[in-house]
Amino acid sequence: IFTEPILVVNQKAKIIELNNQYSVFNKDGQQIAAVNQVGQSAAKKAMRLLTSLDQFMTHKLEITDPAGRVMLRLTRPAKVFKSTVVVSDGNDQEIGRIVQDNVFGKIHFALQAGGHTYGAIKAENWRAWNFRIEDHTGQEVARITKTFEGIAKTLFTTADNYVVQIHTQLPQPLNSLVVASALSVDTALKQDSRGFG
Repeated sequence: IFTEPILVVNQKAKIIELNNQYSVFNKDGQQIAAVNQVGQSAAKKAMRLLTSLDQFMTHKLEITDPAGRVMLRLTRPAKVFKSTVVVSDGNDQEIGRIVQDNVFGKIHFALQAGGHTYGAIKAENWRAWNFRIEDHTGQEVARITKTFEGIAKTLFTTADNYVVQIHTQLPQPLNSLVVASALSVDTALKQDSRGFG
């Protein structure tokens, strides 16, 4: 998953989005990972269903390989205004954080590790699913979109999928932070565009 230039993320449609589970494919349609929401109690599910308190709850995602091994763990602690997603490896060692930079106006997240900013994810248009991921110099290193150029279109329907294009092999920790932000944009990040976010 860390060396693929194109990732296709399937937003598995559920009638009520209580448990998020997304499949991640390469450009040829082979599943290479899954994004699973973990630690959802029945009470939490009911709260998500009945209220808008979802953004004030802690969210945990695990990105697993096809054998079920955890490659990345993402934790979004309960928040008041600014969202933070903690990115850890499969052994629970923190790699870095995806931190919401601004509360009002354009949504923008910094990719940070060890007190340094390695890049940013910028929402160019939430509705059209255009996100630009930059390195610390402002150079675009990846893009999240609903555009399916260079991909076997017959394998994917655009309604349920989005595409992550990583332009070049990136150094760590930026590589893991880019993959983590791209795979959590719908669960951990996009939800912050509602309500208080």
